[in-house]
Amino acid sequence: MNKKVSRNAVLIVFLVLLMDQLIKIMVKTHLMEGQEIIVFDNWFRVHFVENSGMAFSMELPSAYGKILLSTFRLIAIGFIIYLLRRLIHEKYHQGLVYSGAMILAGAIGNMIDSAFYGLIFTDSIGRVASIFPKGGGYAGFLKGNVVDMLWFPIAHGIFPSWVPVWKGEYNEFFRPVFNIADASITIGVVIIIIFQKTFFAQPTPVVEKQNEETPTVSDDTILSTAEVAE
Repeated sequence: MNKKVSRNAVLIVFLVLLMDQLIKIMVKTHLMEGQEIIVFDNWFRVHFVENSGMAFSMELPSAYGKILLSTFRLIAIGFIIYLLRRLIHEKYHQGLVYSGAMILAGAIGNMIDSAFYGLIFTDSIGRVASIFPKGGGYAGFLKGNVVDMLWFPIAHGIFPSWVPVWKGEYNEFFRPVFNIADASITIGVVIIIIFQKTFFAQPTPVVEKQNEETPTVSDDTILSTAEVAE
């Protein structure tokens, strides 16, 4: 059973990474940053943006933010791998292992962008990037940008005056642009939160029942039988 769970977890990581990287490379080599393709009406678009590495196009301030984030992500990946091995060895619920595999795949997916995209791609500002350029890429190791492209501006408008704090402000749902790796991490975390009682439930101890067909002979019964015999 452990081998099967391990194999399935590795398969999940592989498939998520394959899908994530294929889509990112396609977007990076076919669109300039800021360009978009309307996929379905106006609520699903492929909108190409790059960021310093945080999920949903968020960025860290300062020149060292990218390196700090990449270092943290490397440590997190190592910890998640260790944790998954423990969960599999200790035979935790398969759903917990597979959710952890989705989180691991997402972390590795964005780590690949940060670590290598700056080395193998030209920038995408005002031009479509080329892969493996002769003069080198646009940034060094761990300094690449993460490619985001999935955008779902399902609803937008101005908050009415009766809404506290945000009244009169423009609102768009869902505003952040993200990628498959971000989605994989989010789905894995949400599944763990929803099914945490099942995933972390303690096994019910098995209580052996006495065989009711075999009567138990007490000492009083033995004495009574002896008295009758006398």
